[in-house]
Amino acid sequence: MDINIQEMLFQFFGGLGIFLYGIKQMGDGLQASAGDRLRDILDRFTTNPLMGVLAGILVTVLIQSSSGTTVITVGLVSAGFMTLRQAIGVIMGANIGTTITAFIIGIDIGEYALPVIALGSILIFFFKNKKTSNIGRIVFGFGSLFYGLELMSGGMKPLRSLESFHDLTVSMASSPILGVVVGTLFTVIVQSSSATIGILQGLFAEGLLNLDAALPVLFGDNIGTTITAVLASIGASVAARRAAATHVLFNIIGTIIFLIILPLYTAFISYLQQSLGLNPEMTIAFAHGTFNVTNTLIQLPFVAVLAAIVTKLIPGKDTVIEYKPQHLDPIFIEQSSSIALSQAKEEVVRMGKFAIKGMEETHEYLKTRQQKHALNAEQIEEAIDNLDQKITDYLVQVGAKQLSSAESEKHSTLLDAVRDIERIGDHAENVCELVEYQQANKVVISGQAAADLDEMFKLTIETVSKAIRALDANDLNLAREVTEDEELIDKMERKLRKQHILRLNERKCTGQAGIAFVDIISNLERMGDHAVNVAEAVLGIRNL
Repeated sequence: MDINIQEMLFQFFGGLGIFLYGIKQMGDGLQASAGDRLRDILDRFTTNPLMGVLAGILVTVLIQSSSGTTVITVGLVSAGFMTLRQAIGVIMGANIGTTITAFIIGIDIGEYALPVIALGSILIFFFKNKKTSNIGRIVFGFGSLFYGLELMSGGMKPLRSLESFHDLTVSMASSPILGVVVGTLFTVIVQSSSATIGILQGLFAEGLLNLDAALPVLFGDNIGTTITAVLASIGASVAARRAAATHVLFNIIGTIIFLIILPLYTAFISYLQQSLGLNPEMTIAFAHGTFNVTNTLIQLPFVAVLAAIVTKLIPGKDTVIEYKPQHLDPIFIEQSSSIALSQAKEEVVRMGKFAIKGMEETHEYLKTRQQKHALNAEQIEEAIDNLDQKITDYLVQVGAKQLSSAESEKHSTLLDAVRDIERIGDHAENVCELVEYQQANKVVISGQAAADLDEMFKLTIETVSKAIRALDANDLNLAREVTEDEELIDKMERKLRKQHILRLNERKCTGQAGIAFVDIISNLERMGDHAVNVAEAVLGIRNL
């Protein structure tokens, strides 16, 4: 029989594209329906590894991607929201959660895929209600997933007449390591274990692979899916790299265990297939589920050991930004409003130090254009936003109590300081975006303009730093210095604007560079304004 290679490839890769798009639509629809609280789920429900497993399963089912859950987890570990031990539990849960896609595929409704896509499209395009539209995305994704599988399956059918493919399957059956390598490499290329498991289900259903060859490929698929987390951790903190390494280690250890008991495992899956009357797709789904659940049950008691191994493998100090408040104990609200306000002030000062650190990272990014500084600044801004919310909530609870007039003044001053510090963080983020704009558009500012920005940035950082120190120590002299420095910042901003106009007139500077320059100095000037607000509060209230 002649094989039309072009038709086979077009059908397979077209089907793969539709399948991946279907999974994304389904995940996006589920995520939007559940509300964008995935981070919150992982943050709140990871008190111990077992809860972490359950949270990992839930989030992975919602976003239909174990890689996606692991990438979020890597980010949370990097940010200090989660310890490495908690993250290991989530990663284990993500591996179980991802098996749901294989079970969905096992429900063989391929012949109804097109009507399901049509129904999803109607819900998306003919209903303006957001909830209905999200349900439409889930339905559309569900249909696309099966339609993509049908196309891939059709594309793979001619492989049965290829001698070389037959030889490969025989080799994989007799040499399980080869099957693991094939599964790993294919998933690394496709970057989706759900897709490669789906393809494996199709090959098994078409009789192109027997169980002996399919199971090692399944193990390899699980190893290959870890590449996304590994890529996400490149250039990230030591803690993030450790979390990604845990994902790799967990699946490699599981694969080794199952390769050792492969004959027993194959016999068990074969027994399940016959006794439960499973179709080929569902057989692979059960194999996938059994592998990940058993692997988790085996390794869950050894979370501390896994954490110790990756800590040894990836040495170094965690440069973690602690997102969580350190001083806001609710017990003080009931016991003593005065102590509660003092604790809130400690947290406000800590938030202020984050703002200074964020400005320093932004300054480094402006000077060096190194992406690591932009990533650090972004993380710090997230920490500031989180503290803003937590401190404000705490102060609102304190404000509900009976406060003396002095305490009321402290309370309103702290609320104002929180708002000003949060705005300083926002302006630092704006500067980062302006530097990214310069890089994306290959905008080059003149040497003189760069030197002017450097000088103004240093003065602004110093002014904000003095304001936070004045707030911390209730130092009137420092607060007065802040007001004087802020006047210098204002003068510098006016002077630099004039110099910029001169450079424009003399054609020493392009319009694009000029826009970026003016926006940066404007943001620095606004940071100075917020610093002086904090200082004026200190000057107005002596006993803060």
